[in-house]
Amino acid sequence: VQLQASGGGSVQAGGSLSLSCAASGGTFSRYNMAWFRQAPGKEREFVAGINRSRSTTIYADFVKGRFTISRDNDKKTVYLQMNDLKPEDTAVYYCAADHAILTAPISREVGPYDYWGQGTQVTVSS
Repeated sequence: VQLQASGGGSVQAGGSLSLSCAASGGTFSRYNMAWFRQAPGKEREFVAGINRSRSTTIYADFVKGRFTISRDNDKKTVYLQMNDLKPEDTAVYYCAADHAILTAPISREVGPYDYWGQGTQVTVSS
């Protein structure tokens, strides 16, 4: 499956951005999906994840209450709505797909994810 992320940009602190990640090829509904981010000089970190059936979402503590992950299996797209952005949210954001069985938990680790998008830059100024 190929993933194409979009929607990044530059905003001031307190602003909002909406990221999208469109999938092509494969069967999108068979993948748990997640967003990760990587700031300069730092390791890639988990941001949010959603399971195949959309019944479960999980978030990193640092984005709880501010970010919302969702998916549309018919459109083969996963979204990340980011509100109340902070300068520390500045990073390249990546979407990722984990080919998982229906009951598989959403992983917070990089390893299980089979496919990655190219990343989209988010810059938040103070």
